[in-house]
Amino acid sequence: MTTTTTTTAASGRPAARRRGRGSADAASRPGFLGYGLLIATLLGAILPLYWAFLIASGDSSSLNNVNLPWWPGGNFLANAIKVVTNERVSFWKAVGNSLIVSTVVAASVVFFSTLAGYAFAKLRFRGRRGLFVFVIATTAVPTQLGVVPLFIVMSQLGWTGTLGAVIVPGLVTAFGVFWMTQYLSTALPDELIEAGRIDGASMIKTFWYIGFPSARPAAAMLGLFTFIATWTNFFWPFIVLDPSNPTLPVALSQLQANYFVDYSIVLAGVLLATLPLLVLFIVAGRQLVAGIMQGAVKG
Repeated sequence: MTTTTTTTAASGRPAARRRGRGSADAASRPGFLGYGLLIATLLGAILPLYWAFLIASGDSSSLNNVNLPWWPGGNFLANAIKVVTNERVSFWKAVGNSLIVSTVVAASVVFFSTLAGYAFAKLRFRGRRGLFVFVIATTAVPTQLGVVPLFIVMSQLGWTGTLGAVIVPGLVTAFGVFWMTQYLSTALPDELIEAGRIDGASMIKTFWYIGFPSARPAAAMLGLFTFIATWTNFFWPFIVLDPSNPTLPVALSQLQANYFVDYSIVLAGVLLATLPLLVLFIVAGRQLVAGIMQGAVKG
């Protein structure tokens, strides 16, 4: 009798576990409201791109109509060719300049922000908290307040009109330091650093072989965001660069004539400038999300 009861109880436990697991999976799935919000968010993100493509595929005469058609026209390729071959716009030179500036700035921000974040999160030195608060407080200062003194400095150095005037001011950001400090303070155990120091590794080697690999998920996201922000930055490059040596957003602004703006040409150029960012998201998005989830589980 005891054996039969024990066997029945033991056979019932896996079934109970399966039922519990199934109910937990069902509870974790989003409902109708969740799917509705996701679809609405997706449509809200796609609609501006579709509207830009709708206008870019038309011509100047179709834009004068009160009611635009919801189906794209057939002029997008012709408008894109006009953008690329425009005499006033050095399109391919602007693409190369934007690629150089965005890549260098993103790599620099990732390296220096990770280095500073590692110091603030894991090293103990005098004035650490005050210095960290000062770095975060600089984010409250509007960028426009520093434009005039920054332009004077670049002019005195002779850098105006060169890519160095765009690259150097963005080599490190306060947001990047804050981002990496918060991530490393939770994702990197102190025991790993102590083990490296016990094995005889110097502080630089400890950072390079222990701290930096642990920060890769957050560093990848920071690099992606910095690349996008630098690629689309218009304000400072428009001030400090010459029209003959522009980045891509500055070059696209030259598509506008003095008294007439052909929005089909302008938005065709905007879509051409957006395509590399879309390809970057498609190629690296899955790996970045997987890396962040892996880092969160390890943390």
